[in-house]
Formats: sequence, C-alpha cells, structure tokens
Amino acid sequence: MGIYSAILGFFVPSGGGKWIIEAPYVMQAANDLKYHLGWSVQIYNAAEALPNLINPFFMLPMLGILKLKPKDVIGFTVTQLVVHLPLVLFLLWILGQTLTYTPPVF
Repeated sequence: MGIYSAILGFFVPSGGGKWIIEAPYVMQAANDLKYHLGWSVQIYNAAEALPNLINPFFMLPMLGILKLKPKDVIGFTVTQLVVHLPLVLFLLWILGQTLTYTPPVF
C-alpha cells in the first residue's frame, strides 16, 4: 500500500487529490487484510510525502528567493529519498504490527 501511494505521488502531486482517488481502495484493502484503519491512513500519509523529495514543488518559493533552479537541488532531494524511503517503509511496517484490528462500526 505504501509503495503504491509513493508511485502515484509522481503523477498526482496533490495529497488531497490522491486521497480522493485512493481512499476507497486503501480502506477496503485495510479491511480485507484486517489491518488497523487509523494506521493505514498514517501509512498513506507517510508514503504520500516521500515523492515530494523528488518533485520539489515545496521548494519553489525558496528556489526563487535564492535564484536557484530545480536541477541545482535535485541531487540532494534524490539522496534524501534514497535514504528515507527504506527507513520510513520499514518503520511503518514495524510500528503497524503493534496495533490490533478493530472492525468499523456502521
């Protein structure tokens, strides 16, 4: 689930737009796998933020102030992604094992 969200982040950079696309599938997958629903949303949020390290849209104002081009910082952001991707996904997996599944009540 986290890897899928990270890949989709390259094509839909807006977190809200991605959540509209993915929410039904993420919640259904979590229910089918009997995974904690709140933690599933946190996994989504963490994995959704990782592609921002490659698409540095959040840095555009700073780049304008410093008179830099995105190519000047992309090496740093890709390095951060390479370091943080396995670390974040591993920690999400480990911490996700600590919560028990509670079925939704309608």
